[in-house]
Amino acid sequence: MTLLRRPGLRWKLTAAIAAVSALVALALSIVVHNAAELSMLNSARDVQDTRVQLAAKIYESTHRLTITARLNDPKLPAGLKEAARKGLRATYIQETSGEPIIWAETPLPDNTILSINSRFSDRAAVLDDLDGVLIAGSVAVVLAGSALGVLIGGQLSRRLRKAAVAAREVADGDTRVRVRDAIGRRVHDETDELARAVDAMADALQERLEAERRVTADIAHELRTPVTGLVTAAELLPPGRPSELVRDRAQALRTLVEDVLEVARLDGAEERADLQEMALPEFVRRRVGGLAPDATVQVVRDAWVHTDPRRLERILGNLLANAGRYGKPPVEVVVDGPVLRVRDHGPGFPPDLLREGPSRFRTGSSDRAGQGHGLGLTIATGQARVLGAELSFRNVQGADGEEGASGAIAELRLPEVVPEADSRPGA
Repeated sequence: MTLLRRPGLRWKLTAAIAAVSALVALALSIVVHNAAELSMLNSARDVQDTRVQLAAKIYESTHRLTITARLNDPKLPAGLKEAARKGLRATYIQETSGEPIIWAETPLPDNTILSINSRFSDRAAVLDDLDGVLIAGSVAVVLAGSALGVLIGGQLSRRLRKAAVAAREVADGDTRVRVRDAIGRRVHDETDELARAVDAMADALQERLEAERRVTADIAHELRTPVTGLVTAAELLPPGRPSELVRDRAQALRTLVEDVLEVARLDGAEERADLQEMALPEFVRRRVGGLAPDATVQVVRDAWVHTDPRRLERILGNLLANAGRYGKPPVEVVVDGPVLRVRDHGPGFPPDLLREGPSRFRTGSSDRAGQGHGLGLTIATGQARVLGAELSFRNVQGADGEEGASGAIAELRLPEVVPEADSRPGA
């Protein structure tokens, strides 16, 4: 099913201006046309009135009819006859199927009516020329209005689009981006007010997140020393089941504190990767063998990547641990060029994680619940961001069409390099 793309603000504004311009041009054209026609008819009636007066003077002095004048014309309209009986001189426009007829009459002293008439033959040609000029002018007005709409709408659309891109970058975690800088500070309009509001909101949110990060880091740092002491003391306990439980929980607490500190460092955007070029397949084979011996490794396509081995190992270890803890065997690791996939055959990732991404202290739905504190995927995502890589999550479509019926896939896309064969460093 193909979704039709809705017209943007530029074209909506252009269409509105063009419609208004067309309506205004049409209204003005009708007014001008009618006014011109009325003026022409009034002029023709004035000419006929002058002619009938001249003809009456000539008839009174010479008793001769001139200028196509007639006495008591039987075709004289009834309205003119009524005006003549009242002793009034009048003109009249008689509409016909073709050209209108202009009548003029004047009463004479002997109770006769002198009248003249002629067809208004020039009206159609003059009005046609006028209509052509009005149509050309209307088209020019609509085109000019449309061009103005495209110009104004395009500028506004570009500013809003830049604001949307900048806001999206802020939402993705780039705290250095400001919407007002992206759209420019020269034009002070509603988009500038919107940019100010978004920047103020981003600043307030950043300050709050930074405060929370500092509190989390400070708490974890303060816990680090006593927890280390607790782990050391637990090692000194005599052998036995109770001692094993204490050592296990103390070690879990130590791991939690270290993970919280790592998350705080990643949130602070202060981590820097020690990048180097290396062969990805050999690296994955060696690390998977030590991290998850039961997992299988498949290389579809070789690739050299530009990455930090320590951070990549951390990501791979967390993905394998998550697959082993919440999924079901077999766990498969696939290297396809610069893309690294870790797949299990469990119930799949929960919908919240697929929709919102990994969240600290959330281990998933009851189907993927288990021991752990939910920081593994959060750390993996943060480390991928430091590497300039992209980590995504999805579920495998099952044979019966049910989403997630065949397991979960975590996919890491690393920056690929193609160095010369003789200059590649060893893996």
